[in-house]
Amino acid sequence: MSLDPKELKPRVLVTGGAGFIGSHVAQAYLAGGYDVTILDDLSTGRIDHIPAAARFVEADVRSPRARALVRDGGFTVLNHHAAQIDVRSSVADPVGDAHVNVLGLLNLLQGAGEGGVRRVLFASSGGAIYGDGVDLPTAETATKFPASPYGVAKLASEYYLATLARLYRMQTVVLRYSNVYGPRQRADGEGGVVAVFGRRALQGDTLTINGDGEQTRDMVYVGDVAAANLAASRCEPPPPDESLDGCAYNIGTGVQTSVNRLAALIADASRRAPPVQHGAARPGEVRYSALAATKAARELGWHPRTSLVEGIRATLGWLATAEHQSGHQRRASRRVAL
Repeated sequence: MSLDPKELKPRVLVTGGAGFIGSHVAQAYLAGGYDVTILDDLSTGRIDHIPAAARFVEADVRSPRARALVRDGGFTVLNHHAAQIDVRSSVADPVGDAHVNVLGLLNLLQGAGEGGVRRVLFASSGGAIYGDGVDLPTAETATKFPASPYGVAKLASEYYLATLARLYRMQTVVLRYSNVYGPRQRADGEGGVVAVFGRRALQGDTLTINGDGEQTRDMVYVGDVAAANLAASRCEPPPPDESLDGCAYNIGTGVQTSVNRLAALIADASRRAPPVQHGAARPGEVRYSALAATKAARELGWHPRTSLVEGIRATLGWLATAEHQSGHQRRASRRVAL
């Protein structure tokens, strides 16, 4: 009797796999020889971001269906990217943020424990959990004092993950991202600054910078982040460590880029001269941020490969193509209506 080739592959469940980062992570797993299932409720993700070779299950991470999928799916890896990602939303509705970002994780972890999942990868946020007043670039062992409920939920999730991993005897890896950007990032109000500025620059619209624009961010390209996930899935289990940081890795470049500088780079890449204005600073956002990724380099063999200029060009290229396709679809829809 011949074996199903899928039975020979490691199986991974990527939650949030229809989203910006999760879809790139799913692609990296497929290229790495994994059998991939995606769980997403499509509240912010898009069906056309899902790789054709992946299985798709539409469900909320808080649902019984999601828990049963993790329990019964025979997965070797649970990669958890589904989240409420808007800092402003977390400030306005911290209960709603915690419902998705904390209770959703707990629901999946219970299913993983019941199903014997071997390893859990969790997408955390180095830009949100450390807060201000830490050395830059920031190491994993830095003091953690989040500036927003979103950061608090991510930090609480790390503690839950560490505790339940011991109870369920799972290996855990936490990836603390800096500011991720790249193709497929949403360019609306919940999107990242590169996507928002990129679309507005291509349209010749005003770029609105919150505050004085001298706040800094550590910009890491999504393709490099996807590679970090694959490396973290294949690495040796982290040694036992009583601290929260033993299984955590910063994923960033270690370089600070001001929002003013970012706007200038995007304007240059768009080959236009969009007007720039300044608005009010946003509550709950850190002032300066950059992550030291030396631990990821040492233990995962991971390094960021994509320069900021290269990444911005790739992102604007994708935005221009997406806008062209969207315009074509709108025109076709009008013709049908007529």
